[in-house]
Amino acid sequence: MYTSAIKLHTTKRTMLDDRPVINIISDSIGDSAATMAIAAASQFSDNRCLINRLPKVSSLAQMVPFIDEHLNDTKDNMILFHTIADEQLRAELEDYLMDKEVVAVDLIGPAIDAIALATGRNPRGEPGLIRETDEAYYRRIDAMEFAVEHDDGRNPENLTDAQIVLIGVSRSSKTPLSIYLATLGYNVANIPLTLESEPPRQLFDVDFRRVFGLTTDPNLLSAIRQRRLGNASAVAQKYANIDSVIDDLEQAQRVMRKIGCLIVRTDNRAIEEVAQEILRYYHASFPD
Repeated sequence: MYTSAIKLHTTKRTMLDDRPVINIISDSIGDSAATMAIAAASQFSDNRCLINRLPKVSSLAQMVPFIDEHLNDTKDNMILFHTIADEQLRAELEDYLMDKEVVAVDLIGPAIDAIALATGRNPRGEPGLIRETDEAYYRRIDAMEFAVEHDDGRNPENLTDAQIVLIGVSRSSKTPLSIYLATLGYNVANIPLTLESEPPRQLFDVDFRRVFGLTTDPNLLSAIRQRRLGNASAVAQKYANIDSVIDDLEQAQRVMRKIGCLIVRTDNRAIEEVAQEILRYYHASFPD
């Protein structure tokens, strides 16, 4: 384990055309080290530096040729930034660098040691965990954008790109369910089913196992629509009229049966509960 973040063996400089040459070794892809290298170099060379990177290391044997090559290429002292989560591998690298003309900066070891000391917990020592977190975050952002772009029947030409397609009548919880599933990282589209128009033809090109029909109690739906209309209910009675609501639901179920999709009830159920039912069937059909 390093006792200091920096191991300085000489006081020579490593520069090329006024730009520091910074070598990076990482057990992931080295983005964190590269960001730190650029930030540090900006204090000396107008935000310019040259970076050599060795990613995805898992053994000292992988690092030795890289280190030796850049030591030979460097007239002065070699600068090395590294991010290696595994304590044993960090120790092996430190031992190897002991007699080398290298300024080595351990960017993650001291931070891990400090957290372990403060919390009394053992680190996992697994590479790339922050990248996995970042990828999950950006996947959710992309899913949210997809849900907005494919809400209420928009962009039907891209329906086959959806992981999950929700269909149902107005006020059957399509949009809130789409947004909730998107926050979990799923690309979701939703299609309204109405008496006045046919569903988009692209809906029938989607794998039926990806399509989920939402239905609800007609009396509850009528009440929800009445509340939704508010003062406008007098001019749009057909929308909330119980007979029209029943016709709406029956027509929608005929479409669902034609597709062969799973029909899920949403009345008096939390969005999370409905989502979990959908995801159980989805993952049964498309196991990871």
